[in-house]
Amino acid sequence: MNQLHLFLPCAAGVEDSLAAEVRRITGEAPAFKARGGVGVTASWRDALRLNLHSRLAQRVLVQLWHGGYRNEQDLYQAAGEVAWEIWFTPAQTIKVEITAQHSPLTSLNFAALKIKDAVCDRFRDRRGERPSVNTTWPDVRIHAHLTTDTLSLYIDTSGEPLFKRGWREDKGDAPLKETLAAAMIAATGWDACADQPLEDVVPLYDPCCGSGTVVIEAAQIALRIAPGLQRRFAFEKLLPFQPHVWQAIRADAQAQQREWPTGHAPIVFGSDVSFRMVDFAQRNAERAGVAQAVELRGGDALQRMPPAQRPGVLLLNPPYGERIAAAGVAGENASARAQRRAPRTFQVGPGQGRESAQMADGSDGSDFFSRLATHWKNHYAGWSAWLLTPDLKLPGKMRFKESRRVPLWNGPIECRLFRFDLTARKPRTEGAEG
Repeated sequence: MNQLHLFLPCAAGVEDSLAAEVRRITGEAPAFKARGGVGVTASWRDALRLNLHSRLAQRVLVQLWHGGYRNEQDLYQAAGEVAWEIWFTPAQTIKVEITAQHSPLTSLNFAALKIKDAVCDRFRDRRGERPSVNTTWPDVRIHAHLTTDTLSLYIDTSGEPLFKRGWREDKGDAPLKETLAAAMIAATGWDACADQPLEDVVPLYDPCCGSGTVVIEAAQIALRIAPGLQRRFAFEKLLPFQPHVWQAIRADAQAQQREWPTGHAPIVFGSDVSFRMVDFAQRNAERAGVAQAVELRGGDALQRMPPAQRPGVLLLNPPYGERIAAAGVAGENASARAQRRAPRTFQVGPGQGRESAQMADGSDGSDFFSRLATHWKNHYAGWSAWLLTPDLKLPGKMRFKESRRVPLWNGPIECRLFRFDLTARKPRTEGAEG
């Protein structure tokens, strides 16, 4: 257990940030980076620490077998060579999950069945018992990944995906995953605040905060709160697990936390036009232990003034579809509001498989984004604004020139995190055309 080959899958575009995070947590340089994940050779204790501290990984997997294959029988033979009995007992339930890239096999379900049979047959031959299958809440998850000609077998130490931190009980529709919110924060460099005195941390503000994902992730980073402190992990049911070792790792993480100073002004801010969402965000922040470090308010994104006296970072996943109609409605008359209540959907636009945000009536939200840009120019000079969007034409709609564009994937949707450096609006000269 001293030297394990770990693989940490992540969203595409997050690999570099995850590699830096892995090195910071384990002290080990990652062995490799691949699209959608990072590999590292580390100890069993490091695997526990990664589960507790990683904000960017989706899981922590231990690789138990890697080699070539040609058919399903090769999968059966490979799985039968793994010493599963040192990881769990036949009294525990299992589930085999399989992914593939360009595999020649015709049925992944059948491939997963052959691996399951090999695991069960090995236990029957050595222990006289076979583990049962539970596809809903298994004790042990076995992951298999197939390429054109190679098979990798892993045991999952995480259980539920790591974006499930344990504090989110109130949420809206399609909330941003915590791992993606953390990746957005890492891309801005704001996560360096964990190494700074709290009084030196620049403000961070999400004016479309929804149920508070970005705000809460940022506040936990500032307070050095480990993201996994409020949840359980699959490794707690594996045979190498030692409760006293895990308790010591948790105690060390808790000792690193920072208390929010009494009377200190918040440094993380969020607002949303939906007061229901603000209530959700407030309750989530309380469960996450950051309520004192954040300020949450209701308000129109087109009207909200800077929440702090000094410039900081705007960070948001801007609204699309129905949320555009709700995000900036100040000054509209009743008939315009009624018209904007018409059903709207998120549709895939034409062109080389890229995603674009469109309203069902054909509009693309340009009016909202141009008004938002004007509001920022008038009131947010000196701030940097970072927007995550699948709409690659967004800078044009805002009449901004981005200073950075970071590729990120929100699930299957290709996105860009655009950075705009906001400067004061130039005063109009007398006689200029309107």
